Amino acid sequence: MSIDKLFINGSIYTMTAENQKVEAMGVKGDKIAFVGSTKEALEFKGSSDMEVVDLYQRTILPGLTDSHLHLYAHCKNLEDVNLETARSINDVITFMKNKVSEKVQGKWIKGANFDDAKFIEGRMPTKTDLDKISTTHPIIIRRVCLHVVCANSLALKLAGIVKGYQPEVKGTVEFDGEGEPTGIVRERSIKVFDQIIPDTFSTLGERKEAISKVLEDMASKGLTSVHTYAAKIWKFEENIEIYRQLEKEGSLPIRVLVCLDELYEKENQDIIQMSKVSYGSYKIFIDGSLGARSAALLEPYSDDPGNSGILLCTQEELYIKMRKGYENGMQLAMHAIGDMALDAAVTSIEEILKEFPYNGQRFRIIHAQLINGNLLGRMKKLPIVLDIQPRFLNTDLHWLEDRLGKSRSTKAYTWKTMMDEGIILAGGSDSPVESYNPFKGVYCAITRQNDTGYPQGGWHPEEKLSVYQALSLFTKNSAYTTGEETIKGTLEPGKLADFIMIDRDPFIIEPLDVLNTKVLKTFVGGIQVY
Repeated sequence: MSIDKLFINGSIYTMTAENQKVEAMGVKGDKIAFVGSTKEALEFKGSSDMEVVDLYQRTILPGLTDSHLHLYAHCKNLEDVNLETARSINDVITFMKNKVSEKVQGKWIKGANFDDAKFIEGRMPTKTDLDKISTTHPIIIRRVCLHVVCANSLALKLAGIVKGYQPEVKGTVEFDGEGEPTGIVRERSIKVFDQIIPDTFSTLGERKEAISKVLEDMASKGLTSVHTYAAKIWKFEENIEIYRQLEKEGSLPIRVLVCLDELYEKENQDIIQMSKVSYGSYKIFIDGSLGARSAALLEPYSDDPGNSGILLCTQEELYIKMRKGYENGMQLAMHAIGDMALDAAVTSIEEILKEFPYNGQRFRIIHAQLINGNLLGRMKKLPIVLDIQPRFLNTDLHWLEDRLGKSRSTKAYTWKTMMDEGIILAGGSDSPVESYNPFKGVYCAITRQNDTGYPQGGWHPEEKLSVYQALSLFTKNSAYTTGEETIKGTLEPGKLADFIMIDRDPFIIEPLDVLNTKVLKTFVGGIQVY
């Protein structure tokens, strides 16, 4: 057997099964050619051009995949004022004021990643609050979930949101008792700002440079593949040509699956895919988010009894969209967080499979945060994969019980129950909503705690995943979502040589230590990219 590179004396977890570990691995070209013992591996030694790497017991894992993020949205967010650490509305005002001196009057100032659930005031910022930053600059700040924008008076005026304004269908604008907008805008109504705010990057070259830097950082975190989703309703487009150009130039470090929230042109699907770049799912938004209280629920929010969220399309509209995509040969991916939205997604999948023969592609449901027993029973009979974001729990566990009520909250983030029912789960971050560092997601999946170890024992610890199950989310299961389980996701002969070397063994260390895992090297197709 011919081998280009041989790794020996390691702790190599193949992820083909729990506790499946070998000492050595051989790579030929872009594929794995051998896994086994160091003794077996050394039988290949002797070829003058074969490189032998002694791992000195370092841990090797398959390359990790983020099954759901918004890469270009992350790039745009990096240019905004980061409000992640704000713990009060006064913090927001202070952080944003630091940007005012950098902008001439009339220029937009944007903030991102605020979480009102962490504010001491316990509410969203209003235009009155944001006017304290500046009245001569239009200002918007976007909630961490992306489903809420708060605006100052000038931004509202420029957007035409005044007394008597009629909100966008499937969106909301909050008004006070006198009919004046408060500055809080949700869901589709946010679009009016995106239509008038200049793009963060004025040229394709600037966008390409920003994307390239983020891709390099992703490789340093152990990601070898990402599924990046467009969200045109917020002007978070994804241009596949940028990724293709990077690959042609030899500067694309990882694999990128580009998923759009519109029907692809048929000719786009027929383009010969490059080795690292391809089109992925057709995404359909069904509801909003729990943080924004716009996820569609079967029963009202416990902390907002008059509100059950927003369905962004009717059952009939959803079915028509899904049927068109299915007839066009596309993999379908539905954003569904609340149980009402999930019911709508599952109902449409059931109807499609009654009307058409199954085409072999898995249906993807993204987020799936609140699932009841009836939905679980229906889902396990269908070719469905759930794209979950374990890292959400780091943020949400503090307010979930208030938002959903004690009984209903036990049906949220029930990952082990889902797995026990035979449903395949894949792991992602939804970046920029959460960090795309996959080990932060693995940590939350195995501990169900925030980064400080709260609550002790974990939030509903019966739903904790094992380390193997948690790593499966970001390896073999993510490959399964796109029908690539025969070519990547585990370390086996014949599969792509996508793997990482890390500084600790997640199977034997304390769970809290997983959070601090550092990637030492990243290989994609047998080539070291970090």
